[in-house]
Parts: sequence; structure tokens; C-alpha cells
Amino acid sequence: MLQGQEALNRITTNIEKVMVGKRREIQYVLVALMCQGHVLLEDVPGVGKTTLVRALARSLGCEFRRIQFTPDLLPSDVTGVSVFNQRTSEFEFRPGPIMSQVVLADEINRTSPKTQSALLECMEEGQITVDGVTHKMSRPFLVLATQNPIEYEGTFPLPEAQLDRFVLRLRLGYPTFEEERMVVERAKQPPLEELSQVVSTADLLELQRMVKEIHVDDSVTDYIVHLVQATREHRDVYLGASPRGSIALYRTSQALAMIRGREYVTPDDVKEMALLTLAHRLIVKPEAQLRGAGAEQLVAELLTQVKVPAGVKQYAAKHA
Repeated sequence: MLQGQEALNRITTNIEKVMVGKRREIQYVLVALMCQGHVLLEDVPGVGKTTLVRALARSLGCEFRRIQFTPDLLPSDVTGVSVFNQRTSEFEFRPGPIMSQVVLADEINRTSPKTQSALLECMEEGQITVDGVTHKMSRPFLVLATQNPIEYEGTFPLPEAQLDRFVLRLRLGYPTFEEERMVVERAKQPPLEELSQVVSTADLLELQRMVKEIHVDDSVTDYIVHLVQATREHRDVYLGASPRGSIALYRTSQALAMIRGREYVTPDDVKEMALLTLAHRLIVKPEAQLRGAGAEQLVAELLTQVKVPAGVKQYAAKHA
């Protein structure tokens, strides 16, 4: 798996040329990419969400499209539309911006639920259906959606079915003083357009295949399922994580292990990915919210309560 780690490090280092101090967040986006999942970037404007997505697309050599979600955006503006060709007397499909490889769904919560739902099929099944005809998405296919967690006026909160399609929810956060100073210095000569492709599409698809071979001990699998089931049994949770959450935690733990250069998943990998994969899938009871309890706080609480397996050390020693 060292070959996979080396390729992922090349991508990370390349993106760091324009993203200062966000190595861990970049790696988490790569985790989603390796799992063929999608990411919800929830943060305030101006912290580099769009820059991160554009830098990722250039590093991968993938086709990049940006969709600016607005209240008047229609589903056909996203998926595409069939147009009648008078010359051939046939309908021709004109693909929308979602028919790309890396898609930035900017301010996804500013469009109507009807348009938001246009993303459900492509994010889960890798295809879209227009006028009864199914069109396959290109591979790799990654949707990175952004939303502002502060300003809610004129927005449409994502329903649970939509949130469940995102394998991760990330926040970039503000940079430190030194990091922000570097950002300002680099603004004199923006290096984004100078980024080059560092891996081929074939290499990327091979990495996605290799991730599935990362070993997950039975005890770690049990640990994942216990964690997810505990979210459904917590007294402050109205709706817990679905089985899709279990799968997301399983796959992201495999991808994180590859990035760390290991052929096996440890409980620490599961703990690191639990907040990112489970918190946005929970609905906290109103009375718990009044007490200040949040989804991330509840997941962190469960991580201290669910018993951690110990048998993984034997596998690690055998493969050291």
C-alpha cells in the first residue's frame, strides 16, 4: 500500500501549494475520493472551499464544473435537457454541468428542494435519468457541496435523505496568523493556474480499487456497527445514523489507513472518521438542543462509551 500512499501524498503536496495549513482537511477530501463518496463543506465564506476543489481537479487532471445554486435554478439546469433536433427529427440530450468529474455545488442550500433532489440519483448511483433515459457519470465522479452555516435567510436546509448521500462533512476553519500571512503573500502571484496534474485517471481508479483491499478485522467491523447502532439508542437522538452511515465509516476508515501507509484498519482510524461521517446523519431531539447538546458532541460521547476492540494489535504485529 506504500505505492498508494505515495500517490496520495503527491496529490496532497500539490494542493498545499495553494492551500496553506490544511493538510488534514485535504487528506479527508482524498478519503472521500478513494471511497467514491461526496463531501459537504460547511464553513463561512472566504476560507478556501472553492480553491480546494479547483486545486483538487487540476491535480487529478479531471474535468471541473461549478454550479452556483440559486432559488430559481431548475433541475434541468443541473442534469441537462433533451432538445428536439429538427434536422434529424430526434431528441438529443444536452448534458448539464453535473455531467463532469469534479463538481462544485456552491451554496447548495440556496436552491429549492426540487432542484436539490436532482443530485440524489447521481450521487448514490453514479447516473442520471432524463426523460426516461439513463446516462452514466464519468469516473471518477466527486461532488463537493458548500453551504454557509451562519446565514440561513433565504435558504432551504438539506433534508436527511440528501445529507445521507455525503460520506463526509468537513469544516476548513480560519488559518493561524502565520498561515494567513502566507496566504496574503501568495496572493501577489496566484499559483492555482500553475498547478499541474500529478496522477493519471487510470492511477486514480486503481487507487479506488486498492482501497477495498485494506484489511478490516472482524472486531473492528463489530466496533463500527456498535458505534452506529449506539447513535440510534442514545436518549438525546431522535434519528440515528442509517446503515449507509456504517458503510461510510467502514470505507473511510479503509481509505484513511491507506493514506497513513497501512494495509489494515485500526480502531483509531474509526475514531478519527466517526465525527466526520456520522454527526451530519443524526437528528438531535429539540429538548437536547436546548441544553446545548449537538450531534458532534453526542458522537464524541459515544466514542468514550463504546468498547474499543483489542485484537487488532495481533494483526498489526503479524504484518509489521
